[in-house]
Amino acid sequence: MGHLISVLKDSPQPHKIAQAASLLKKGEVAAVPTDTGFSLVCHLDDKEGLAKIRLIRQLSEKKHFTLLCSSLGQMSKLARFGNGGYRLAKSLTPGPYTFILEASKEVPRRLSHPSKKTIGLRVPSNKALEDLINAIGEPLVGTTLIMPGEEEPLSEGWQIQDRIGEHIAFVLDDGTYIAGDTTVVDLQNDVPVVIREGMGSTEPLGL
Repeated sequence: MGHLISVLKDSPQPHKIAQAASLLKKGEVAAVPTDTGFSLVCHLDDKEGLAKIRLIRQLSEKKHFTLLCSSLGQMSKLARFGNGGYRLAKSLTPGPYTFILEASKEVPRRLSHPSKKTIGLRVPSNKALEDLINAIGEPLVGTTLIMPGEEEPLSEGWQIQDRIGEHIAFVLDDGTYIAGDTTVVDLQNDVPVVIREGMGSTEPLGL
């Protein structure tokens, strides 16, 4: 049964972050907070973890996941930026934006779009998640925690534990109760193209 790992929002306790990181490194699946709500996550190259997330959310093999990074520097190792795209991403991170970019060779092939070889990446503005990713030493693979047949994501730790606790190792709960979408921006050609408008303002994109 997945348990709640409760941490302070602005200064997450290091021993609790280490506990969460250890579980994910062992191949577990968890629910973690971001700046747009909770995501189901596993470590970067965890094939079984991805299968479990697909099962929980009843997702098809065509569903693509997002790489959650702790910094733009970490993101840049996983994707190919043009100069303009990098400057724009730098101005918007951390924040509620997902960027579509050409995947680098560092990304497992099954995570990138099979025909376009692209990947979605983001740097959420959430201290607990940032510390967790840094403790693991690599990005997490995630998707918004929306249950099958529902439109709104689960937004509270106790609610997630009650609904899917038996299927995940833990819920990292920093007391944040947010439910929304990221703004998805395609930066492949160095010129921003908004794919979906969400919590991130499109004004800085100059569109």
